[in-house]
Amino acid sequence: MSTAIHSSAAPRPVGAYPHARRVGDFVFVSGMGPRTPGTDLIPGGPTRDAQGEPLPYDVAAQTRQVIANIEAVLTDAGCALSDVVDVTVFLTDMARDFKAFNAVYGELLGDIGPTRTTVEVRALPTPIAVELKAIAWRPLP
Repeated sequence: MSTAIHSSAAPRPVGAYPHARRVGDFVFVSGMGPRTPGTDLIPGGPTRDAQGEPLPYDVAAQTRQVIANIEAVLTDAGCALSDVVDVTVFLTDMARDFKAFNAVYGELLGDIGPTRTTVEVRALPTPIAVELKAIAWRPLP
């Protein structure tokens, strides 16, 4: 059994895909950025302006919002952050952002201890510094 999950508590996806998909006891959360639901504002500011020029930004604020967005999707899927078993992290500037990102990640997900892969990417679809993709596991009732 496979079910698409669309959450009104999370920002709209930037492409043609659901927020998540439940397959049996697993929930696969699509790549999630730090846009604020309802406004699409980026906490900590965007990484670049409309002309593509770099802007100062706060990756810690972006990381907090990404995790809040994932939590909203998981809640709608009948899960919680504590059910997360694996996370893939995409950072646009590993050297600049890893330490601050990792501090927030450790604060919010460290006790849960999901496995994690962190990679640097050249760009993300919107002017953000961090995106997370998560897998959660919770048995169906």
